Amino acid sequence: MLNNWKQLLDDRNRFFWVLQAAGWSGYALVHYIGSLMHEMRDIYALILLLGAYAGFLLTVPLRYLYRRIWDSSPWLLILVVLAASYVCAALWAIVDNATYWEIYKFGFSPDSNWFYFKNTIAKFYIMLSWSGLYFGIKYYQMLQDEKQKALMATSMAHQAQLKMLRYQLNPHFLFNTLNAISTLILVKENDLANRMMSKLSLFLRFSLDNEPIKKIPLERELDALMLYLDIEKVRFDDRLKVTLDIDDEVKHALVPSLFLQPLIENSIKYAIAKLEEGGEIVIRAQRFSEDLLITVADNGPGCTKPLESLSESGGVGLANTRERLQALYGKNYSFTLTPNKPRGLRIEIRIPLEQVE
Repeated sequence: MLNNWKQLLDDRNRFFWVLQAAGWSGYALVHYIGSLMHEMRDIYALILLLGAYAGFLLTVPLRYLYRRIWDSSPWLLILVVLAASYVCAALWAIVDNATYWEIYKFGFSPDSNWFYFKNTIAKFYIMLSWSGLYFGIKYYQMLQDEKQKALMATSMAHQAQLKMLRYQLNPHFLFNTLNAISTLILVKENDLANRMMSKLSLFLRFSLDNEPIKKIPLERELDALMLYLDIEKVRFDDRLKVTLDIDDEVKHALVPSLFLQPLIENSIKYAIAKLEEGGEIVIRAQRFSEDLLITVADNGPGCTKPLESLSESGGVGLANTRERLQALYGKNYSFTLTPNKPRGLRIEIRIPLEQVE
């Protein structure tokens, strides 16, 4: 039902004819109900139908006239509308009075020909009302079109922003990984370099297969994250330990694609790489009321800067993730950094819980 109504509104030509038929049918019905109060003969119903039909036909040319002068100056529009409405009202009055005199009065002639112009002023107001409705509906449709264009432009800009933020990470990540592969080749660690290149190929394929503006299930996001971590484990071997603690309830929750990777990369760069003995990264995901709560914690040396300033102006990974979350969720998210116990940094992200349908 709603789809049929939407199709009707989208087809402007059909919408006009539906309104035209409904309006003049309503005009005839209202006048017929009024005639019942005056005990008019049944033949008067035919006169009302003919009068409504005449009004229907006379207003059709007005539509095409108004479309031709649509872009004219306001004063010209007003003059044309007044003149056209009056001419149509006069013609309508002649037709209406002629049918009344010929049918209802059985062919008797009136005393004066001016009788045929009786009620022209009343019909002039009706024609003006029709013109006002036509312009009002037309302007409303134009306003809706402009609103739709503005929404489309905003949506396109929003999508472009999300794509830019997602793709901004690729050169950053590629530079670090290719630099590591180059180092492995220089020290003759060709097997490790080959393994690292294979993992990189799988990770990039996943990145290309997933639209930046779309959300994916958390389970798939974690699969992509493990591909990235396999690359890093080639570099760090046993020095890098990763623990996943994911509730079954949220495995199918929708999240932005590859939004965890820059956070893990940040932890590896500023925590694991600075510890000679290596370290651990713990990733947790659970339901928190109507939200999804994701935590990324490391046991690195922590941060000497105030966490408030780091949260606002951190590296590429933190800033990029925050901007992506803001673009996707507006104010319906939180991104906080706190000290981890007994040491390290803890990142908590809360976003609306959306399950895969």
